[in-house]
Amino acid sequence: MGIEESEEHEESKYRGVRAMPFVIGNETFEKLGTLGTASNLLVYLTSVFNMKSITATNLVNIFNGTINLATLVGAFLCDTYFGRYKTLGFASISSFLGMLVLTLTAAISKLHPPQCRPGETENCPGPNTWQMLFLLSGFGFLVIGGGGIRPCNLAFGADQFNPNTSSGKRGISSFFNWYYFTFTFAMMVSLTGIVYVQSDVSWAWGLAIPAFLMLISCSLFFLGSRIYVKIKPDGSPLTGVLRVGVAAIRKRKLKLPSGPSLGLFNHIQKSSINAQLPHTDQFRSLDKAAIITPDDKFNEDGSGASPWRLCSIQQVEEVKCLVRTLPIWTTSIIYYVTLVQQQTYTIFQALQMDRRLGPSFKIPAASYTVFSMVALTIWIPIYDQILVPALRKITGKEGGITVLQKMGIGVFLAIVTMSVSGFVEGQRRSLALKNPIGVDPIRGSISSLSGLWLVPQLVLGGLSEAFTVIAQVEFNYKQFPENMRSIGGSLLFVGFAVSSYLSSLLISIIHHTTKGNKTEWLPQDLNKGRLDYFYYLVAALEVVNLGYFIICARWYKYKGSSEGRIIEEVNVEKVQTGKELTL
Repeated sequence: MGIEESEEHEESKYRGVRAMPFVIGNETFEKLGTLGTASNLLVYLTSVFNMKSITATNLVNIFNGTINLATLVGAFLCDTYFGRYKTLGFASISSFLGMLVLTLTAAISKLHPPQCRPGETENCPGPNTWQMLFLLSGFGFLVIGGGGIRPCNLAFGADQFNPNTSSGKRGISSFFNWYYFTFTFAMMVSLTGIVYVQSDVSWAWGLAIPAFLMLISCSLFFLGSRIYVKIKPDGSPLTGVLRVGVAAIRKRKLKLPSGPSLGLFNHIQKSSINAQLPHTDQFRSLDKAAIITPDDKFNEDGSGASPWRLCSIQQVEEVKCLVRTLPIWTTSIIYYVTLVQQQTYTIFQALQMDRRLGPSFKIPAASYTVFSMVALTIWIPIYDQILVPALRKITGKEGGITVLQKMGIGVFLAIVTMSVSGFVEGQRRSLALKNPIGVDPIRGSISSLSGLWLVPQLVLGGLSEAFTVIAQVEFNYKQFPENMRSIGGSLLFVGFAVSSYLSSLLISIIHHTTKGNKTEWLPQDLNKGRLDYFYYLVAALEVVNLGYFIICARWYKYKGSSEGRIIEEVNVEKVQTGKELTL
């Protein structure tokens, strides 16, 4: 009975069920607002701001890269100074202001250039300096908002439940299910309804709706302030990473002991949430941070008096976990280039294809990307409920196959995705030159090839994402120390960021290299270029990336593998008398 009363008392501190309407409502409306704006941004920049396709693509890639890179800064500030509640509150307001600015650029004629007249596609007036600055200020607010929301919203929702009770664990599991349901729901609505209003009704209304939804999101978030569990920041684990690096550099001239338990400091903090890790032989130079010298002093509890001079072998192994994942992480950078193309140039392809569905309805170009989400949504339960149990019987592994094997399958599917994309683009271009059904006033002839031919590459991209991206989330969660999981989550977004920058650089190089040639690869009018060659180039890069990934995967050692050795805690009194000092 005493245990039940204790659990009830502990549970009373958490108001998960009462807080969920506010948390889920905030996240649903936030996604409806931001996703609806971001998914159609390319079309907006080329049709309202009269930007060239290359300029608009690079700007969107840089924007996406910066907003993903900002998540690392947001996670650091959240963990170190502000906590999740204050970070989310500030970021939500910033996102609303960003969408409000974008709405004003569409609603007020002086904030965007005049509409391009038919036949003047080469001499369309672009945005002036003040119009561009106002637009970029909106992007700036969205970057700040995304940098704070993305690394914190999922963790903040889980904070509302007590992880030490059975009801709390059930609540967290239920919250994750609702979280991904709302994400899928928001994607579906954004890529269909909101994109339709923007493309076929009015850009002003199409951007005002997401801004209003974001205002509702902010209101719901702050209405629940009194019942939220607000966990105070506990310091950034990046500080511990820096301490190991500094200590190892300071002791770089010392020789490592011959045995793993001689002269290495391994004090275990009782308050640490991290599981004890076995000692590994990789990155042995970092072990020097744990070498004990006569100059090292200790506190009464056995911990080192100067954490910047002496670190425990446990702290060193935690840093090794981070460093060990970096080669695997670098393979994701090239991989994400495939996903970037499905979100950018696929839209430009759709604009020059037959998008008619029935006698009067035309599918908005940006809405085609919903097929990737549909494929991912359908595939996940099939894989989880049917394939995993069957594979488990064959391999004996809990997940059917390892996390790295899942990633490898996704990278291979990326090669197939870009190869199919190149083939479809070749057919689209051929029919546009031979049998056009119309002319787009900005881009050129419209191919008679149905836009539904884009579905195979988008479905393949969705399946690839279901393997690789979801496996990377699982990989970062399981392979990072418990106190570094926020960093692991941020690394996923940082990978997106670097990939967006890389894609922008690749597009710029291809554009400037082929511009003076007889056939430019990436012109404004895709019919005059060779986008299919660009797709095949990306496919070739993915082949090289697959080989690099296989090498990294074979080298990688999973956290806590049996090859490591647990080091017993060194007796501080013996160390101070010099009886266990080995240099």
